[in-house]
Amino acid sequence: MGQIKVTKAPIEGLFVIEPAVYGDSRGYFMETYNQNDMHTAGLDMVFVQDNQSRSTKGVLRGLHFQKQHPQGKLVRVIRGRVFDVAVDLRSGSGTFGKWFGVELTEDNYKQFYISPGFAHGFLVLSDVAEFCYKCTDFYHPEDEGGLAWNDPGIGITWPELEGTYQGNASAGDYHLSDGTLLNLSAKDTGWDVLAQTFHF
Repeated sequence: MGQIKVTKAPIEGLFVIEPAVYGDSRGYFMETYNQNDMHTAGLDMVFVQDNQSRSTKGVLRGLHFQKQHPQGKLVRVIRGRVFDVAVDLRSGSGTFGKWFGVELTEDNYKQFYISPGFAHGFLVLSDVAEFCYKCTDFYHPEDEGGLAWNDPGIGITWPELEGTYQGNASAGDYHLSDGTLLNLSAKDTGWDVLAQTFHF
């Protein structure tokens, strides 16, 4: 069965993947990962860990990266709707500091492959979202790094999000267009901007 549609993002190393979905009156079936299909599309990564998270509306997780053990990630949403973002952190890359985002929902079935060397984050736009991802390396807690999700130097356009940058990564007065307050972890309010995090 199988077959996937792979679309290259404007930034090298990022791919939007759409699996074949077979549906009828009973529901649907799809292969969420097929190594042969991936290899045929030129994606030869090997995954070693699967993760799943549940978040409520207004939660923003990120922007996270691993310093010495960068992970490639294949991400998807099995419930709800999120806006998923990757920022290029590869030294020497012509797109260093540039970002690309894609909306992932339980209804569009899209997956997003983020090669090693990117920071990653997402914003929950539905009441609840369940988020799954496969990783090419194991998570090392002591190796975690991060960037301010609202760094004006990166300039991510988070959909439905309103508020004013206060010079730091705090939630401040940020909220979704329906009034839902932005919800960040304490750790994610403490990350610095790209220019202060990387010095080349």
